[in-house]
Amino acid sequence: MMCKTPSLTTIPTSTSKTRLSKRCAIFLSLTVSIIFFGCTGQEPQTTPVLHWYVFNEPSGSFTNAAENCSRESQQTYQVKVVHLPADADQQREQLARRLAAGDTAIDIIGMDVIWTAEFAKAGWILPWTGSAAEQARKGRLQAPLQSATYHNQLWAAPFTTNTQLLWFRTDRVDKPPATWDEMVRMAESLGDAGTIQAQGERYEGFTVFFISLLASAGGSVLDGSGEKVSLAREPTLQALSTMARFASSAAADSSLASAREDQARLGFESGDSTFMINYTYVWPSARKNAPDIAAHMGWTRWPAVIDGKPSRVTIGGINLGVSAHSRHPQLAFQAAACIAQESHQRFAAEHGGLPPTIAALYDDPEVRQTFPFADVLRSTLKDAVQRPQTPLYNDVSLAISRTLHPMRDIQPERDITRLRNALNRALNSEGLL
Repeated sequence: MMCKTPSLTTIPTSTSKTRLSKRCAIFLSLTVSIIFFGCTGQEPQTTPVLHWYVFNEPSGSFTNAAENCSRESQQTYQVKVVHLPADADQQREQLARRLAAGDTAIDIIGMDVIWTAEFAKAGWILPWTGSAAEQARKGRLQAPLQSATYHNQLWAAPFTTNTQLLWFRTDRVDKPPATWDEMVRMAESLGDAGTIQAQGERYEGFTVFFISLLASAGGSVLDGSGEKVSLAREPTLQALSTMARFASSAAADSSLASAREDQARLGFESGDSTFMINYTYVWPSARKNAPDIAAHMGWTRWPAVIDGKPSRVTIGGINLGVSAHSRHPQLAFQAAACIAQESHQRFAAEHGGLPPTIAALYDDPEVRQTFPFADVLRSTLKDAVQRPQTPLYNDVSLAISRTLHPMRDIQPERDITRLRNALNRALNSEGLL
């Protein structure tokens, strides 16, 4: 299609020449603009939209951060939140498929801490370097920072973190148990009211439970390279024995084999349990849904496996990665750093109950009011353990949960061999799990 300049068919008279000259100038200017954009197909420049893919955080703290950063950028960029499914496995599956296909619609990724190695190895995210990396590291707790690191390279900005505590009824227990053995004995002595709520379904929470027990006993799933199975005999047998002892005791809930975090929360809020292993979100939930329970709700560190040796619990949380396929990578780094800044972490803590990754915030009066257990949480995070940092983590996790579930059927001597074999197959990609 050809673009032609319209001809002027009327010649102005001398009396109207000045007025028409002005009209013609305006007309020609508009005509040129129409011709230019019509022929070239170009449009006026607009503010780049950065899509942040992340789980649907119910308090609105993520949306608040996106809106603040968009406004503070002064139209340099606009951050749009795109919600991922609620289930963590479905989140990973959706992202993996789209990133593997080179989808340019993804700019910033709210990454579960266990995705770092996989996404980095696959080339789906960009490394944080220079001043951006310095900003992402500044003031961060070591454990969240380590969760965003793979092969000594920072791949994401630590945003929120989390770990489990032991929650208990202060009206039933004068002093919380120091070890798992002590907790099971105390729970059994309380009869029906002594139930321990924990995560026993065959899913990621089951893997977390085992890794925390194993690390607390002094062991690890993989060696330092992340490429070979470790599972030292004594720590592994202690972890497996603790699981079997708990699951077969009268202290275990009858629905343990199908319990996740929320089932444990509901069980505790019902008033029929004395102990619960769970994340910090259970505190605001109890205050809202079961204030009578919250009035007698205490907290302490996860029970130890070995008396006198502090427990080590796996870390959770969300880190911010930049997609390797983003059309605006530099802007995405700027926006991600803005989202992860101190004010937004404080807001997420106060409104969403999401623990911050910036160490100084644990001394912030407003955060401490939201988290009266801030000191216990900080000490737990100081000793926290990472889940195996391997690109094959998904298969590793499945190998653990499928080999050891249900917990009550664990036979330590038999299952240490079965678990080693399953993990070796996972690391060698033999028979996809």
